[in-house]
Amino acid sequence: MKQSDFVHLHLHSEYSLLDGAIRIGDLVGKAVDYGMAAVAITDHGCMFGAMEFYDACMKGGIKPIIGAEVYVAPGSRLVKEQRTDTVTNHHLIILCQNMQGYRNLSRLVSTGFKDGFYYKPRIDKELLAEHGEGLIILSACLKGEIAYLCARNRIEDAAAVASWYAETFPDRFFVELQENSIPEQALANQRLMELAGSLSLPLVATNDCHYLERTDAHAHEVLLCIQTGKTMSDEHRMRMSADEFYFKSPAEMGAAFSYAPEAIANTVRIAEMCDLEFKNDRYLFPVFTPPVEKTLDEALEEEADKGLAERLVTIRAKNPVFTDTDEQVYRDRLRIELDCIRKMEFSGYFLIVADFIIWAKEQGIPVGPGRGSAAGSLVAYALRITDLDPLPYNLLFERFLNPERISMPDIDVDFCQDRRDEVIQYVAEKYGRDRVCQIITFGTMKARAVIRDVGRALNMPYGEVDKIAKLIPKDLGMTLEKALKVEPRLNEMAVADPGIRELLDVGLRLEGLARHASTHAAGVVVAPGVLEEF
Repeated sequence: MKQSDFVHLHLHSEYSLLDGAIRIGDLVGKAVDYGMAAVAITDHGCMFGAMEFYDACMKGGIKPIIGAEVYVAPGSRLVKEQRTDTVTNHHLIILCQNMQGYRNLSRLVSTGFKDGFYYKPRIDKELLAEHGEGLIILSACLKGEIAYLCARNRIEDAAAVASWYAETFPDRFFVELQENSIPEQALANQRLMELAGSLSLPLVATNDCHYLERTDAHAHEVLLCIQTGKTMSDEHRMRMSADEFYFKSPAEMGAAFSYAPEAIANTVRIAEMCDLEFKNDRYLFPVFTPPVEKTLDEALEEEADKGLAERLVTIRAKNPVFTDTDEQVYRDRLRIELDCIRKMEFSGYFLIVADFIIWAKEQGIPVGPGRGSAAGSLVAYALRITDLDPLPYNLLFERFLNPERISMPDIDVDFCQDRRDEVIQYVAEKYGRDRVCQIITFGTMKARAVIRDVGRALNMPYGEVDKIAKLIPKDLGMTLEKALKVEPRLNEMAVADPGIRELLDVGLRLEGLARHASTHAAGVVVAPGVLEEF
């Protein structure tokens, strides 16, 4: 079997938080080693890693296939109640064929969080039918609805569900098989193949990768304990039923599915159906509406001239020797900056930033005086974006904006944390709630934190774990690998105690993984249209 004859289409990176243990850089490296032409990412209910994955694949010469393993409600996503006769959700793999598919998956995932969240971010079949263009569907693992029904011998129900997907996604729905040594999976596979044959549906082979190497299985079990707050000694803890959920080679996958070669071949067929390309060749600004019959450039020039005139009154009052010649220096500098801003098409950007800063000041919300390279702009000073006059300090506009180095102007804005939300609310109301959001931030398992997390999961005494964690230096950028080199006591303790050796080994495997997601305190995105369009 040639290396490129198989593509992994069901894979959980570290962004399947505390469930996936695959680092994106390592994933791409392994795919390159195996000679794979493409690889997919399908994190649980989210697309957190999509852009990082895309960029890494493009650099590695691998085709990126962006997807997600979504949670589908058994009925309406809006019904949020626990019933004893049914599950709260089923899994489903969705892959993006193209940019329209990416937008649709973005809509599905976002709606799952905003409207359908019940233990998990859920969608429903109504949404799938509405936003199905450009999407490829795989029936997922044993928690997929079709496999779930097959495993319980509800073949007619499974056939009805499979028929719905086949009709809703013509030539884009595949029945998924997995080989993982789980008895229930073997039974489900047999029935899934019979079902696919009776309905003339194509098969596809996946491995539901949660970690990169087979040897990572133990560390992944510890990771699941961290997620669920359990310990490895708990018999009822969540665990994988086998150590098969790793990034298998094409040869391993070919051997495992020797009885269904078409399922292997279809992985390449699906990869060839996917062609997603991001074109980041232009800046996307919110729509700022200037006064009637004025362009953005004209509006900016008028506001800057007016603002500078007001600033010059204050400057003259403070400096009795300020001359007309001095004033002309200011006006000449303003013309130079405005000309540069016009040529680089950033007039709207300045008007947008000035608008919400001036609004905040009018509401009595404390705003910083300006910092960074923006303090070198006289236009920013005239518009009251900054409160620092750049000329007495010979601050250079070119450090802020330079036509020879095309990049976004970077205006650092500081608002009082107590009333920052008011400014965000103002921006949301002005540009549209569906166009404004705060960005995400991820907490990661750093050196000391991962030792404490792993120690709890291994049920080690707190005092012992605390002692080891405190041996790790607090230096910036410290890692466990560095700590083991600079702190000999860590190695001595590991040699003397197998439990500590295990703690450090697992910690090394899990260190740096994303642990949780939260809302960034200050990063805000304002888009020219509905956010899911971008």
